[in-house]
Amino acid sequence: MIKVTIDNIPIEVEDGTTILQAARMIGGKVVPPAMCYYSKLKGSGGKCRTCLVKVAESSAKDPRPMPKLVASCSTPVQDGMVVQNITSPEVIEARKAIVEFLLINHPLDCPVCDQAGECDLQDLSYGFGNEETRYEEGRREFPVIDIGKNIKLHMNRCILCYRCVFTADQITDKRVQGVLYRADASEISTYIQNVVENDFSGNMIDVCPVGALTDKTFRFKSRVWFLKPMDAHRECTKCSGKVTAWMFGNEIYRITGRKDQYNELEEFICNECRFEKKELNDWTIEGPRKIKRQSVISANHYENEVIPSVIEPIEGTMEKND
Repeated sequence: MIKVTIDNIPIEVEDGTTILQAARMIGGKVVPPAMCYYSKLKGSGGKCRTCLVKVAESSAKDPRPMPKLVASCSTPVQDGMVVQNITSPEVIEARKAIVEFLLINHPLDCPVCDQAGECDLQDLSYGFGNEETRYEEGRREFPVIDIGKNIKLHMNRCILCYRCVFTADQITDKRVQGVLYRADASEISTYIQNVVENDFSGNMIDVCPVGALTDKTFRFKSRVWFLKPMDAHRECTKCSGKVTAWMFGNEIYRITGRKDQYNELEEFICNECRFEKKELNDWTIEGPRKIKRQSVISANHYENEVIPSVIEPIEGTMEKND
């Protein structure tokens, strides 16, 4: 086991663990944000640079600091390594600069974007963004296109994290989209207007950290904080059938995969479950999905909390006088 210290918190991890993975084992505010890294996609990470951290001591054998900030998603830990994330002013300033770069070409679509309320970039800009932009040049613009009968691509919102490309490469049978052109003209698109048609293409919507890829069956139907996310399942021959059903009353507005605390899918689901099964009798509803309290989705979704009192004590917590 290797001992590493992140923001003054020591932890022992296995050899080959990255700084980001070690930070996630600790949890809380120690964890750097990640817009491109996805634990279930091989080769992901190293694109967005939002997870940069400072290595104050490289290892026990070589305690010298690394000369530059490093990407925590692709840097393996060394025994005795000391890492600074939120405890380093240099890291905070660098993260603010990276967010500013990510927002240079990003349109102010939050009021109309379906991703609003569950957008990683929205959370990141709230924590590290400036109140107003310093950018005076024109923003790049792309037309909104359909890359499948159920997927719409808003390239203006894309931050080129490559998650959708890795998903199509590793989860689906055949990838027909990728990154075209170079530099500022780079864009996610299909070659000669090919259409994305395979049983698991809808997972590209779930892995997208912004609103670049949207579900056409849910487009402009409702805000996510007006819906109730419920764990549901069904018998499916293509996938596990375990999903999150977003409901308004007894009506299912959309189906997504279940996500963990880092907004990563627990399991990939098929297009049949995602797009075609929208009736309540198609699913067995298990119960409300646990949503982190700082999320806007949890607004007005209250949990019953039993508060003990002297008059009406909770049974088993106080002794009764005979």
